[in-house]
This record gives sequence, structure tokens and C-alpha cells, in this order.
Amino acid sequence: MAISLGELAGKFGCDLVGDPDVSVDHVATLSSAGPGALSFLANPALKSQLSGTKAIAVVLSPADAPDSPVASLICNDPYPVFARMAAILHPPSAIDPGIHATAVVHESARVDATAQVDAHAVIDEKCVIHAGVYIGPGSYVGRNCTIGDDTRLQANVTLARQVTIGKRGNVHPGAVIGADGFGNARTAEGWIKVPQVGGVRIGDDVEIGANTTIDCGAMGDTVIENGVRLDNLCMIGHNSHVGAHTAMAAMSGLAGSSVVGQRCMFGGQSGSVGHVTICDDVLISGRGMVTKDITEPGVYASHFPAEEAGEWSRKVARLRRIETLYDRVRKLEKGMK
Repeated sequence: MAISLGELAGKFGCDLVGDPDVSVDHVATLSSAGPGALSFLANPALKSQLSGTKAIAVVLSPADAPDSPVASLICNDPYPVFARMAAILHPPSAIDPGIHATAVVHESARVDATAQVDAHAVIDEKCVIHAGVYIGPGSYVGRNCTIGDDTRLQANVTLARQVTIGKRGNVHPGAVIGADGFGNARTAEGWIKVPQVGGVRIGDDVEIGANTTIDCGAMGDTVIENGVRLDNLCMIGHNSHVGAHTAMAAMSGLAGSSVVGQRCMFGGQSGSVGHVTICDDVLISGRGMVTKDITEPGVYASHFPAEEAGEWSRKVARLRRIETLYDRVRKLEKGMK
């Protein structure tokens, strides 16, 4: 949809430099923008692209505004303001209420008349599908699941059983929620599977990425609080609890019974061992591994960045000799006493 710069400025409290009657109808990067495009500048590393942009207008900070060659929507925090503008220019597709002829809905399920159930979707017994919900093609909603108003399950999403999702959620293709956790008891004869009898409770405004998995609780529920963002290919183990507005990047994961506070951030391929507690406002850098409780907010890291192979090999060789060096130092220290 198209909207004028004047409307955007007024709606989001921006200072406008430019013609308020000019309209934009889509978003684009500074380097790729063309006619009708709205762009933004938040990363200083991309400022060199500003002078050549062909965007109609750019959302940027007061410090960058004097260098803009096009209309400017000026605000103190450009990226979230741009995100809200982009949501207006690119709204989700409208719901087309109804149940597709190839979908299967159990007679005990309750599906609101304003919901859309697409082709080959299955809704099992005792499910409740609220107003404005979208169930994408090939998705499966297992027994005793509840989906809140305006939540969307994209194609091939699986809610195994006993999953409750709040309002305005968005679950991307291939996600699996409520499958059994990795519960096994070891004996001399081999493994005994521990029945996983809990469910999953997910709050409002949660987004879950493609092929992400959230295990059901072994006993009790796995919990994802309001506003959480899980990227693609994340893994949440059984009985974990993720606090409100926490974000986890791709391929990060939590082992069973992890407790994560509010507003935490996990970089790609980071995670935790089981049964640890992480307080609010903690950032775990990419590939960081949490092995014990974190009780103080801050930034935590436990990885080695990539470097030239020969240099890395030399460091590893030195590391392997650290025990010998330690023994030598101990002997020298004893000799000095």
C-alpha cells in the first residue's frame, strides 16, 4: 500500500525534511532502492551508501540527516521506527475465512468462523482455534491444542499435542512444537524411554522460525513467554522456560530445564546445558555455551573466533603442552620456598 511521507512523519513522531505529499509504497535497502521506496540508515558502516541512494525517503538519525540527498524522516532510533513503517507498507495477507475442502477437522474441535484452514491441514480432537487464526497448508494441530486470536501457522507446522499459543503469534514453516523431549533412563541393559506427559505454553506476540523445535515438558510444561523471538533452527529442550522478549538467533538451543530471564539475547549457535538459570538482560555471544548459572546481567562469551589455520595450529600445540608447563612452574615455585 502507499502512504504519504506526511502521514508517516505524523504517525511515528518524525521530523520530515521533504514534501509531505510524496508517497512511498514499499521498502528497500539504500543500495537497491528505486522509485517509491522507503529506506533507512542505522548502521554507520552503511553510511557510504546514503549519498547514492535512489530511495524516495530515508529514515535516519539527526546526526545523519544533513548528508541525506533525499527526503528524510528524522528520529532518534531509526531501525525500530523503520520496522513499524515497513509493517504498514507490507501488511500480512488478509485472512480468507473458511476451511478448505481437503482439510480434516475433528468433530470435537472448535474453529472460529473467522479463521482460515488451508489445504491438507489437520486439526485433531478437542482443539480450539480462535478468531482470525490462519492454519497453513499441510499443518497439523494435535490433540488439546489452543491457538489464540490472529496467530498464524505457516505451511507444514506441527503442534504435536497440548500446545497453547497466545495471540498474534507467527510460526514459520517446518516448526515442530510439543514433540517428546529427550527423556531416557539408562540401565545396564540399555535405555528406557521416560514418558513425556507435559505440554507447551506460548505467550502472545511470539515468533518462531522455520524448522525450530520446542519440546513438550516431561512433567509440567515448557514455557515461552510473551514477545519471544526464536530464529530458524533453534532448539528448546523439555521443561525449559524462556522469559519475555528474549531473542535467540539461528541454531542456538537450550538443554532441558533451562530457565532464561527476560530480554536476553543468544547469538547464533549459542546455548546452555540443562538445569541452569540465566538472569534477565544477559547477552550470550555467538557460539557461547552457558555451563553454570548466570546471576548478573551483562555480555558473556566462550568461543574462539576464526583465524589463519597455521596460527591456530600453533596455539593449539601450545595449549596441549600447558600441563607440562604447569608442572614445571609448580616445581619452580616449590624450589623458591
